[in-house]
Amino acid sequence: MNTQEFFLMVMVIIFSVPYLIWRFGKTDFWAPLVVVQICVGILLGPGVSGAIFPEHYKSIFNPQVLQALNGIAWWAVMIFVWIAGIELDLKKAWLYRRDSCITAGLALGSPLLLGCLAAIVVLMTFNINWIGPKGMIWQFIIGVGMACAVTALPILILLMEKLKILREPIGQRIMRYASLDDIAIWIVLSLVLLDWDRVSLQSIFIVSFITISFLYRKLMLSIQESDRWYVSFIWLAVCGLTSDWAGLHFMVGAFLAGVVMDSDWFNQEDMDKLRHFVMMTMLPVYFISTGLRTNWEMDGVSVFAAATILLFASVTGKLAGAYAAGKILKWEKGEAWIIGWLLQTKALIMIVFANVLLDKQIITSQTFTALLVMAVVSTMLTVPVVTPKLR
Repeated sequence: MNTQEFFLMVMVIIFSVPYLIWRFGKTDFWAPLVVVQICVGILLGPGVSGAIFPEHYKSIFNPQVLQALNGIAWWAVMIFVWIAGIELDLKKAWLYRRDSCITAGLALGSPLLLGCLAAIVVLMTFNINWIGPKGMIWQFIIGVGMACAVTALPILILLMEKLKILREPIGQRIMRYASLDDIAIWIVLSLVLLDWDRVSLQSIFIVSFITISFLYRKLMLSIQESDRWYVSFIWLAVCGLTSDWAGLHFMVGAFLAGVVMDSDWFNQEDMDKLRHFVMMTMLPVYFISTGLRTNWEMDGVSVFAAATILLFASVTGKLAGAYAAGKILKWEKGEAWIIGWLLQTKALIMIVFANVLLDKQIITSQTFTALLVMAVVSTMLTVPVVTPKLR
């Protein structure tokens, strides 16, 4: 078989296997389709299929096929992160700033602290090289801690739609908290990626980005909506390119490209269709390519033990932060439990975050695998735990 045939074989697997498991296994209550896609990606990776069928694995997932998959995956997740940036509603967060800042701060700070402590425990307990060749101890600790604190805003929206609370007051509150945490996550990631050998380039990028953003906003307001779509994709590609060139990774540039844009520049229905289109046609490729980067061949027990420690830190931290916010703001009984569990939803954004750390060689594939397992399990727990409380 040639490269094209192997590539199309992989595409058949990507779109058929997760869908059939999700549809006929009726997993939607505890594992939405996006979670099933991530799990299938892990099963297709070197830790499972690569270990069981090593020769077939090397033939199918050859360098040419992987290169093609990665190209689709990069662009898909850039668009998704860009949309997440556009849809951040900071106006409502500012309108309810006391409630939003206290809750977002505690819901981020508590799991961040526990996550950093968990990272130290993992380093001291398991004799594995968790830190990548270009990573420093402080980058590893902060990076893993922030991975425990991440809230996946796009997946959170899907879960709240499923629970029928997205348009309810509590759903809108949770969106505000998650939006503020989303910004903090990318700020911390930028600090972790700060390269003192390239700090001048990174400074130039930031200053230039702020300046050009003002001009870009004026341009977008002066053209019709049909042209805005084309110009915005050019803007996305340029921001990703220059951000990566400066050493901040293209995902940081993609998020910034969206943050400086206003959602009301576009028809909301068209934006929803674009998000749905990307999730349905392109993001499954990203999940598979992510699964192919996992590794626990030599250290399986330690990797899953580390994932358990990180999961405990993540869930406990979010619940503690939400409980503290509820006491300060005098929430109704049970609200802290619901808000804490929903805000600990990980999946997509944490996977993006962990991929960036792996790309920059701050963490190893073993650490990446532990973080990925933690993200999947935390997301799978959300709906089953929250549903009885909502009732």
